[in-house]
Amino acid sequence: MKYCNKLFRTQRPYDVEDTDDLFVRAMRENVQWQYDHCTDYRRILDEAGFAPGDIAQMNDLVRLPFLPTLYLKHHRLISVPERELFIKATSSGTSGSFSEIGFDLPSLLRGLHMVITVGKYHRLWSLRPVHYLIFGYQPALDNRTAISKTALGFTFFAPALSRTYALRHQKDGGYALNMEGMRAAFLKYERSSAPIRTIGFPAYTYFLLKEMKEAGLRLKMPRGSLVTLGGGWKQFYAQKVEKADFYALVEEVLGIPEDHVVEFFGAVEHPILHTDCRCHHFHVPAYARVIIRDPDTMEPLPAGEVGLVNLLTPMVKSVPLASIMTDDLGRLTEGPCPCGESSPRLEIIGRVGVRDIVTCAAGAEELLGGGKET
Repeated sequence: MKYCNKLFRTQRPYDVEDTDDLFVRAMRENVQWQYDHCTDYRRILDEAGFAPGDIAQMNDLVRLPFLPTLYLKHHRLISVPERELFIKATSSGTSGSFSEIGFDLPSLLRGLHMVITVGKYHRLWSLRPVHYLIFGYQPALDNRTAISKTALGFTFFAPALSRTYALRHQKDGGYALNMEGMRAAFLKYERSSAPIRTIGFPAYTYFLLKEMKEAGLRLKMPRGSLVTLGGGWKQFYAQKVEKADFYALVEEVLGIPEDHVVEFFGAVEHPILHTDCRCHHFHVPAYARVIIRDPDTMEPLPAGEVGLVNLLTPMVKSVPLASIMTDDLGRLTEGPCPCGESSPRLEIIGRVGVRDIVTCAAGAEELLGGGKET
């Protein structure tokens, strides 16, 4: 996949306009591979009357049949021999079901190039050792969730002096909430000369900081500390707070300013590192494109209108993830950003319920005739 490899070696991670032609070539290359090596995916494209060669320009990607994440939670697709899957990861499964995605080594190497470049751009790489406070799962052999793997991977942006987990693995295979341990870590590392970095679910981060505020705690974490967020609010979406209120709470309780709060967005079905800018906007990276679709007609919507978020990338060879329909509601905003980037900005508004997206999955199910594993 020469075009795909070239795309993921770009050194300007938000140069969307100048990479449009390369992105189209990489998508056509990827879709052709999936068509040739995954029987079920070929059936989807054939039933839709779409051929990989139909991808000649950016507008053609609107017609590329998408796979809903809900469909992938119930059907396993694969486009390489099982022995070539280097890592297997699952979605969080908060709805009771989860996707299992296998990644081959070439796909992971493309992802590594992306992480290195995006990390440099957002100044996440550092040689200065830090203490990590992870508002997520402690790694374990029986935990294959993508969020646990990415949280651990984040701790390699800077050398780790320590790792403290909000969800500690138990001998019985389950997890126990460790908020008292996280609170104690904040108090301990306030007196350290080394900065701290947090990563993980924003809900857990918010709940603990709110408790600390109510207890009258006002800390001043070491200079250079970062609060980073990823994984979404999941089952706590009803308690989600405005970003400005969250940032104010971080500064009030931890003494960490807003420009040291970073948020990530992604999914196991779309393993692209979406990272917000200093103005807290998710600019569409060169490695992906986003289509906002009308929930009723599935037609693309103009910039500024809210609809279902359709994510596209040619990164993965082992599974047909070129076009994925999420259950997120969002909108795209065009025009220059105060941060200096002109790439469209993706804003996640909320999530739709399973009932709202079941028609999308039912359509894919019908195309597959019940869906066999391939």
